Amino acid sequence: MTGAGDAAGETQAQCIVEEAAARYCAARRERIGAFVDRTFSLRGTLGLHRHALGWDLLRSPANLALSAPHLAARVSAGLVRRTGLAPAADWLDSRRYFLKTAVARELEWRLFTELLELPVRQGERVSARDALADEILKDPRIAGGGADAPQSPAEQEAFRAWLAGAASTYEGTRVSAADLTTAAVSAGVGALAFKKLTPGMMSLGPAAAHMLVQNAAIAGFPLGSGAGALWYGVFPAAAPAALSIGLTGGMMAAGAVVGAFAGVVTDPVQRALGLHQRRLRRLVDCLERELTGQGESRFAVRDHYVARTLDVIEALGLVWRAAR
Repeated sequence: MTGAGDAAGETQAQCIVEEAAARYCAARRERIGAFVDRTFSLRGTLGLHRHALGWDLLRSPANLALSAPHLAARVSAGLVRRTGLAPAADWLDSRRYFLKTAVARELEWRLFTELLELPVRQGERVSARDALADEILKDPRIAGGGADAPQSPAEQEAFRAWLAGAASTYEGTRVSAADLTTAAVSAGVGALAFKKLTPGMMSLGPAAAHMLVQNAAIAGFPLGSGAGALWYGVFPAAAPAALSIGLTGGMMAAGAVVGAFAGVVTDPVQRALGLHQRRLRRLVDCLERELTGQGESRFAVRDHYVARTLDVIEALGLVWRAAR
């Protein structure tokens, strides 16, 4: 009889947690709009990005460089998962390649304390608020004294690990947004100034070096700039390697600043397009499936694929120019 009673108690506890999880997640969805307006409006993102002043100017370009291995790990995990090796795929998915920036830490703090309202610790900052536990305690079977309160999932190590991974994945979308912004700036400068496709600083630097050398050669042509333009139009001047490397390094340094503060531009745009809202709803949907055990709960985003497509285009352009 004791075994049957324990089984019935476990079933009831599970039922209480699942019903509380459904109420909790419904409440999170209602908070998404206000959270996005507060965090990703122009005023909100300016407040968020004040944390970027400092070491984020170095972490940002490092994260852009780490985007390629991050994407490779995600693709490998997907391929491994299709073979049925779920533990190996989960291990690949759990690898974190990005350096956590001060902006990402601040966003994580706000995500946990303002939207999810779950316990979080960041150094000396600690929030013990557990809205999920509060929902569990509201159950009439507990409030009436008919059942003991089950443990909140927020206190369970497996759930905390899942939540940390989901938060890290969400924060990684900002790296992709910064990468796309840097590529857009580079492409815009290349199109306007050099009439060339330059979807990255690696292609913008050599283009700038070539333009400087070409203009200097035309201006210094013995028969005049008109004749120089004709001559160097047929036989373009070659930029010294040192100049190309120096300008590329300078462009990458400028790109680091752009990347660190890219969210000031991209956050309000994504908010207006509803991208932040849809991403957070998907996060809450995965959270609910993880809490209730119903369906695939792995939170994944595909922003990195777009950014890496631009990298492929830039690499092909560099190979083409080198071959010529």
